[in-house]
Amino acid sequence: MHHAPIVVHRISPSGGRRVTLLVAGREDILGLARSDRDVIEFLRRAEVPDPDELVLGDSPLVDWVGGEPHVYELEASDTDIP
Repeated sequence: MHHAPIVVHRISPSGGRRVTLLVAGREDILGLARSDRDVIEFLRRAEVPDPDELVLGDSPLVDWVGGEPHVYELEASDTDIP
């Protein structure tokens, strides 16, 4: 269970992170972000005030799940074949 109303979910295998917004007890999917700029734009379209400050700052309103904040691609493992 997430406590923050804005959740940037774990990185998908193909890259990018799903972004959701909790509104009136319902979690709405805003989109698949491939950068901080995408997250900011999704929040702007959802009319969230000051989305750039929320994403780029250390806001308790944003929960980064399953990985480091601001990372949108999986790292290649040592077992990957080039």
